[in-house]
Amino acid sequence: MFGTMIEFFADPLAYQFMQRGMLAAVMVGVLCAVVGCYVVLRGMAYLGDAMSHAILPGVAIAYLLKGEILVGALVAAILVALGIGFFTRRGMMKEDTAIGILFAATLSLGVALISTIKTYALDLTHILFGNILGVSETDLILIVVLGGIVLLTIVLLYKELLVVSFDPVLAATLRLPTERLKNVLLILIALAVVVSMQTVGVGLVAAMLVTPAATAYLLTRRLPVMMLVSGVLGALASLVGLYASYYLNVASGAAVVLTATLFFFVTYFFAPARGVVWSMVRRTKTFETPKV
Repeated sequence: MFGTMIEFFADPLAYQFMQRGMLAAVMVGVLCAVVGCYVVLRGMAYLGDAMSHAILPGVAIAYLLKGEILVGALVAAILVALGIGFFTRRGMMKEDTAIGILFAATLSLGVALISTIKTYALDLTHILFGNILGVSETDLILIVVLGGIVLLTIVLLYKELLVVSFDPVLAATLRLPTERLKNVLLILIALAVVVSMQTVGVGLVAAMLVTPAATAYLLTRRLPVMMLVSGVLGALASLVGLYASYYLNVASGAAVVLTATLFFFVTYFFAPARGVVWSMVRRTKTFETPKV
């Protein structure tokens, strides 16, 4: 039985494309999960979805110009992030309003551009739905570099981002560059979306930003612990999902997201402190305890 288990885990790793895909999936899982903590705590889940679709014009333009698709996606994501920051500076417009406007505009532009590409159904499908098993060594290097930049920035600006995100009054008192830091956070989210494009695709990246972080939120309220737990859950969901896609012959990106969603449901119902089931058990015991 022990030998069978070893074979179960070792067989997929016999292929180099699976090794690269697994490394990429784990790194993206950790990256999205950590960045997603800010997305969840600030109520910006809509931003992840908008940002993921906002890169479509960049992808289409890069494809039409026969350039590097990742570069096009990166430029588009950063421009949209800065655009959201521009429209919401000094409270001129609510964040969700700016996101809604830019989301609709960039998605429409992306669809219009993609519709001019006769072979888009074949050539851009992996952008929409991901292609973990198609990760090249170059893609892996880019994921490591961009992911490392994002995580390093979060570590270096942890206190500043924390204050700006959750206590704007204190941030103003401390004279922090609030607008600049908000733009930095938006750019970090944009980079996480671009890095995830190859693995889960633009259609599913919002789930990887939100689901592991939301699961961690049910287990702890301290941000450092939440980031750690979320990162572990994101990596684990990526590994389990990739193995599931290999043995069940299903789309790898979808398998990763479904695994992360399964973790959320299990936690939602059975989390020790906040799980629905344990809350019902505690209420039942309280009801049955006789009054003295």
